[in-house]
Amino acid sequence: MTPIQNPSQKTRDEIAKAYASDPWWYDLRGFLILTFAYRSTLWEQVDFFGKNIAKEHLEVAIGTGTLFDIILKWRKFKRMPPAHIIGVDYAESMLNGAKQRFSKHPEIELNHADVANLPYPDDFFDSANIANAVHCFPDLNSGLIEVLRTLKPGGRLAANVLLYPRGSKISQWIAQKINNWGIRKGILYTPYEADDIKKRLIDTGFEIVSEKISGNTYNVLAQKMLA
Repeated sequence: MTPIQNPSQKTRDEIAKAYASDPWWYDLRGFLILTFAYRSTLWEQVDFFGKNIAKEHLEVAIGTGTLFDIILKWRKFKRMPPAHIIGVDYAESMLNGAKQRFSKHPEIELNHADVANLPYPDDFFDSANIANAVHCFPDLNSGLIEVLRTLKPGGRLAANVLLYPRGSKISQWIAQKINNWGIRKGILYTPYEADDIKKRLIDTGFEIVSEKISGNTYNVLAQKMLA
């Protein structure tokens, strides 16, 4: 199913304004969306995204950094190698929360940036993650093109994508209610179908490394093809 455009969908500036809430409310709201709309778990995400952090890493739409902080602690516990990390977000209020959280982490650089117009050179990053954010990109194709451009050949993108509600009638009903609220609020641009996202990635120039549907979530690992 192709995402349906409707008058309630917001521009990137309207979306950024919708995310201008206190970090604690953003985190609580995010947990509820993760549980009942994505129908995913925190530990599924930590395992998925934590494994895709290489030497030079881009964290797209880092938000307040709550999830990413847990991921870094998980990696430290697993004795995974350190990385130089650049985190970006278009919502400055969210980014300010991340700056406070990571103020004592010199290996993490945080910048205000739009994924559809990244201020980084070609072939710069070894890895990139987009966690719980594809649903709020008003120009997803441009975002994918930019991530591809800034990844080195062989660099990998991990993303989880909110799908149209699936499963039992009650779980579909709950997820749809949350999605409708998110669109009205401006924090959700649209859910997707997995096949649509897969085609966009391939058309952009990625090759699919792995993919999995869990609940209403499409977890996909894609790689920039070697020259």
